[in-house]
Amino acid sequence: MAATSHPLATMTAVQVLRDGGNAIDAAIAAAATLAVVEPHMTGIGGDCFALVAKPDGSTFGLDGAGRAASAARTEWYVERGFTEIPSHSPHAVTVPGAVKAWHTLLAVGGTMELPRLFADALRYAEEGYAVAPRVAHDWAKQTATLRADEGASLHFLYQGEAPLAGQRHRQPALARTLRAISQDGADAFYTGPVAEEIARTVQAKGGFLSQDDLAAVTTGFVDPLSIDYAGHALMELPPSGQGIVAMIMLNILEQIGVREHAPDSPARYHCEMEAARLAYSVRDILLAEPEHMPVPASTLISSKYAEGLAAQFSAGRRNDRIAIPAIPDSDTVYLTVVDRDRMAVSFINSLYGAFGSQIVTPESGIALQNRGACFVTDPAHPNVIAPSKRPLHTIIPAMVARNGEAAISFGVMGGSYQPVGHAHLLSNMLDYGMDPQEAIDHPRMFWDDEGVIRGEAGIEPAVLEGMSALGHETAPAEAPFGGGQAIAIDRESGFLVGGSDPRKDGCAMGW
Repeated sequence: MAATSHPLATMTAVQVLRDGGNAIDAAIAAAATLAVVEPHMTGIGGDCFALVAKPDGSTFGLDGAGRAASAARTEWYVERGFTEIPSHSPHAVTVPGAVKAWHTLLAVGGTMELPRLFADALRYAEEGYAVAPRVAHDWAKQTATLRADEGASLHFLYQGEAPLAGQRHRQPALARTLRAISQDGADAFYTGPVAEEIARTVQAKGGFLSQDDLAAVTTGFVDPLSIDYAGHALMELPPSGQGIVAMIMLNILEQIGVREHAPDSPARYHCEMEAARLAYSVRDILLAEPEHMPVPASTLISSKYAEGLAAQFSAGRRNDRIAIPAIPDSDTVYLTVVDRDRMAVSFINSLYGAFGSQIVTPESGIALQNRGACFVTDPAHPNVIAPSKRPLHTIIPAMVARNGEAAISFGVMGGSYQPVGHAHLLSNMLDYGMDPQEAIDHPRMFWDDEGVIRGEAGIEPAVLEGMSALGHETAPAEAPFGGGQAIAIDRESGFLVGGSDPRKDGCAMGW
């Protein structure tokens, strides 16, 4: 079974599985297709993370986070008065880690070659594909800023306008780049003409990324972090991703007894939003590359640490002393695949913002990510921009095990919303007995830039009124929060149960 945010990518994954490939093969193939058909969300100019649960029950993580330029000195930004790293700037461009991550993952567990796995992506890039409705909706919002860049205007606009839903979109330059990677591997991206153009494009706009930075790219295997929740083991990747925020939040929810409340009640949402505000306050102060964090992740995800946070929770009133953190934006794709041997892959690929930095290489057609916008410029902060440093990452795949075997592979897209999305979806399944599709469909809450709690359309007005009575400022959400996919493994029946978010264009398919 495969579940992705776009039907063409789901079909790619399913066909790879039917042709004998495993879950790693199918995930990489689907990610390549998504890099073409959801170009605002993902691409080879971004980063990638994965959790892989093997049939024997062991799980490993892959960290494909790229680093800042080796010449990105903290002092340079401080001296010039930068209070943040602008999203649409060359300073937000970090080394893209995705292609290296795909190469690394395929080398340790794949069974197929890149020409086969890239076949669909190449065909859609060369011959074109029909722009999906949600993709078109998001694309149109970026028209004005895309016009400001030569490569972005060339590859992502038609006579200065975004394509409409159903319109054919081709990316011949990207196709040439993908074909080179399929034939010569990751070196075709990180060295030679492609790398030279990436560095030249960024430096021409005032950035520091160099060919040496690209050639020095690394990805690493990491041990997942784990906590117990409702008799299951939730696994997330360690920092610099924000998976620990979901873990902190779930630890708090466990301690304040969220499952005592009905799933659609004001009390349940109150618990969720207060736990989130506590967990996110930790994120914004402490989260960074592990070697720069003043408190280790193992401490932050402990029950003892959660006790101190949970002590600030009041069932009868919003705690006004918790500061609402800033909300970074993010455009991301999440997908999950489970194969016939029950290898499960939880996989996420992202450009961060819509079309990333919106700096696109004219010749090779690569939209470069703006993950560097997650850095801060305060020299005293653990997440300050510095040479060859990885920024805080919002993208977080997740895996759940029961009795030592993979039980649920899932993820929720949506930038800063993702930890809340993980906690909400998992609570829906483990606390309230929802299946994957019910858990994904269930209406969501999150705060906006002003700290107002926004409820999706499926939330009854009485629930928002109940939240207001508890001291929250509330309003209906203007758009849905995030997206997500999940596959549950039913060990008793032998079947897989999948779900895909109606907030996106995608679907789950299996046989």
